[in-house]
Amino acid sequence: MPKIRHLAIRTEDTGKLAQFYMDVFEMQLLHKDKKEGGAIFLTDGYFNLAILPNHEQNAPNGLYHFGFQVENGEATVERMKKINYAKLPKPRPDGRPYAEIRGSDPDGNYFDIPSMVFSTWSR
Repeated sequence: MPKIRHLAIRTEDTGKLAQFYMDVFEMQLLHKDKKEGGAIFLTDGYFNLAILPNHEQNAPNGLYHFGFQVENGEATVERMKKINYAKLPKPRPDGRPYAEIRGSDPDGNYFDIPSMVFSTWSR
């Protein structure tokens, strides 16, 4: 059964927001971009929280997307194809830590599924 494994939040001050979650919920630093104001990834040992910089004009701060851990990514995409869902997941850019395959539900809410399971998936 798929399980939600990460949540991403967009903010204008990644350091301040990450420090809040570390101080209040004792989350641990998993990864921090080298550039000032870059993405920060936290973990509680099971669940990861991505604190992402919001560089887009008119894009709200707050919940950006969530990610699932799945046993078989190809089967997940096949289920989406079976219901004739037009917006199939797409690969994320290379060179990003933790970048996965991005999809969306019918209301446009983004979700990720692990990219490593898509080695044989043809888009």
